[in-house]
Amino acid sequence: MYSLLHILATWFQPEASSGSAPAGAAKGPAGAEGMNGGFTQIGLMVLMMVVFYLVLIRPQQKKQKQLDLLLKGLKKGQKVRTSGGIRGVIIDFKTEQGDEVLLEIADKVKINVLRSHVSGVVEAVEAEKKS
Repeated sequence: MYSLLHILATWFQPEASSGSAPAGAAKGPAGAEGMNGGFTQIGLMVLMMVVFYLVLIRPQQKKQKQLDLLLKGLKKGQKVRTSGGIRGVIIDFKTEQGDEVLLEIADKVKINVLRSHVSGVVEAVEAEKKS
């Protein structure tokens, strides 16, 4: 943050007039070289933000959208996997909003799981591994 403020301060710093500075004095950071360096730094920062978005943020948004569609499309009889690694068959949806799922995980063993903890449909995962 300091570097960005420093860059902006050097951009808008008025240049010294030729009469007030000694003839042998070097140009300050607001000279032509300072301006090019400022544009280069901001360009690099913008490039880093674009790469960060394309590599990290966008794929995560796509993955979250796919998971939301999967959770909305759950049906009775589907084999699912929970985030805890439990696999079972959906028997029923509990509560009025359907935020809980009743899973049968073994012969006559039933558990309630939050719908948000379902991480995938087992048949779809197994079919992708086979191909």
